[in-house]
Amino acid sequence: MKRELRRGGFTFKQFFVAHDRCGMKVTTDGVILGGWAPLLNGQRILDIGSGTGLLALMLAQRSEPQVMIDAVEIDRSAYEQALENVAASPWADRIQVFHQDIKDYAEHDHGGYDLIVSNPPYFPEGTECRDEARSTARYSHILTHHDLLIYAEKLLAVNGRFCVMLPCALGESLQQKALSMGWFVSRRTWVKDVVDKAPYIVLLELTRKPSVCDEQWLITHQPGRVSYTEQFTQLAKDFYLAL
Repeated sequence: MKRELRRGGFTFKQFFVAHDRCGMKVTTDGVILGGWAPLLNGQRILDIGSGTGLLALMLAQRSEPQVMIDAVEIDRSAYEQALENVAASPWADRIQVFHQDIKDYAEHDHGGYDLIVSNPPYFPEGTECRDEARSTARYSHILTHHDLLIYAEKLLAVNGRFCVMLPCALGESLQQKALSMGWFVSRRTWVKDVVDKAPYIVLLELTRKPSVCDEQWLITHQPGRVSYTEQFTQLAKDFYLAL
């Protein structure tokens, strides 16, 4: 099984992620979110739109053995691939993958998640994608940000945190939507490739309780992109083979 999985995917230090049947592949951005999301003292984690299962696997590696992780994925092929990736990992007994629309999941789950993470859809309707799987993974008309916030609120514990990652303009839009719905931004991190470039994604940590925002910056590469920064190295060193 492991030999078959390694035909198309990404090898990390403690696990492998096959992504040949998923609309969204393993990316540096996904790794950033998986390393950035706070664990605190939580016991339950939810990954919305899990795709390959990358975030669930990263959070399983980072968390204590008693922490349980649920991953919800609507696309059949991605769900099946996430199942395979989880089964081949050291944490198969701690991660459950559900083939379900998050709307249906939220209606039947009682919530109480200490941490919810999502790398949500962000391409607006009308943007061309190569195939239906990629369309499902990326189009915001499949799961609107308003709906995402509604379901996260329903599923989050009182003191829980909801973490999302988006391109900057859409991240600011989601933030304004969240503030209008009674959320608070407890942490915001702008991500740049190199120091002299504009940020291209923003990571938001949202909570339902009043909070002062901790503003941060993350630069991934040294000038010339010849090597990673110390910031990124510290975030990814437990995962990337080369670090």
